[in-house]
Amino acid sequence: MQDGLKICTIGGGSSYTPELMNGFIKRYDRLPIKEIWLVDVERGREKLQIVGALAQRMWDKAGYDVKVHLTLDRREALKDADFVTTQFRVGLLEARIKDERIPFSYGMLGQETNGAGGMFKALRTIPVILEIVEEMKELCPNAWLVNFTNPSGMVTESVIRYGKWNRCIGLCNVPIGAMLNEPKLIDKTLDQLVFRFAGIDHFHWHRVFDAATGQEVTRDIIDGMLDPNKDDGTPANIHHVPFAREQLYHLGMIPCGYHRYYYLQSDMLEDGLAEFNDPSKGTRAQQVKEVEDQLFDLYRDPELAEMPELLSKRGGAHYSDVATESIAAIYNNANEHIVCSTLNNGAIPDLPADAVVQVSSYVGGAGAQPVAFGPLPTSARGYLQLMWNMQRLVEEAAVTGDYGALLEAVALNPQTPSGATAKKVIDELLIAHKRYLPQFAKTIAELEAQGVTIKDDVVRDLCEQGL
Repeated sequence: MQDGLKICTIGGGSSYTPELMNGFIKRYDRLPIKEIWLVDVERGREKLQIVGALAQRMWDKAGYDVKVHLTLDRREALKDADFVTTQFRVGLLEARIKDERIPFSYGMLGQETNGAGGMFKALRTIPVILEIVEEMKELCPNAWLVNFTNPSGMVTESVIRYGKWNRCIGLCNVPIGAMLNEPKLIDKTLDQLVFRFAGIDHFHWHRVFDAATGQEVTRDIIDGMLDPNKDDGTPANIHHVPFAREQLYHLGMIPCGYHRYYYLQSDMLEDGLAEFNDPSKGTRAQQVKEVEDQLFDLYRDPELAEMPELLSKRGGAHYSDVATESIAAIYNNANEHIVCSTLNNGAIPDLPADAVVQVSSYVGGAGAQPVAFGPLPTSARGYLQLMWNMQRLVEEAAVTGDYGALLEAVALNPQTPSGATAKKVIDELLIAHKRYLPQFAKTIAELEAQGVTIKDDVVRDLCEQGL
């Protein structure tokens, strides 16, 4: 290892980067960082320059001798890195707008990591992450890959399954958000409770126990969540609809916020369609784009040297805490409890050992060691197996460009009712994203020859602009 750590962040021009810097600064006593390389693509050059300058100001204000490097050369950034973090979005926010608006235009859920939108984010992302892994094998073979790029579970599983790179963990801010919020619901602190998570990314459940007595307090927290006078911690990017108390009591576990898209499917679809049809709001991606524009206006201020409060409205709160704490745990061999995506290895007996699952783990120098959760109750087991198999098909399609595998995934996905309408959604998404889906070039050419066109005006305009 060189004199001090080298961190490489791919997608360094992201509006999240100041939060990541904040996390590293808070943990500098455990992470002797010497240099941070922020890398992005040509389309992200301006944002990289803006956020990179803010990142350097943050380090200078903290008083630490850390140099922030900015580059569009990924190989330069990866060379001899100790840790590689990934937070990139292939196609930028315009791609997310397409992912949301095309399904909504046919009356289906449009969402970043669920339904057709989540599937297509994976199709665009997995080939890129596998390219990064091949470069890491050459340029930084001892580095750890800490993935925060969504859909995190599928991306992480592809790294391990297809990239054959085991020095990797996948992260999400949702579990840590629950752990920080839920103790308040029962007048406890985090250190007074023990959390146990099991599932896959954005589709996990958890149980909670009193650390002193071992008594389970899951039902008490459910009661707190459903108290209208309390904040149940629903992530900022998810419409708040309360779960059914009787269902959660029977389940005996607390679902994550994203389970609303499955347990409360019609309610969430109704809300999403209302925003889609309201020109003053638009889909979540369009709303996020407005917040991001405001953030970069703040980031341009040469006097700003800290993370602005507005960043909390962007979604992804506590990202820096879980990402930087994981890196610190690996570097210091801390064997710390962190919820992450890693190989199952029996933690959830309802899934194969080589499945990548999101579970409570002890993270140290050898990576994540998952904690056994045991069999899931009937409904959760059935849903989890369905979703994991659907994701495996998406990963296969992302790697091979097999249109049949994609249609099989569509048939399994609860958010894409199979049939002619679902096929129209998939075909339009293929054409809308053709710039980023070279593995589907033959299929896309056939669809265009058949006269398949894009229905939504906003998406059609983005495509005509080359975005």
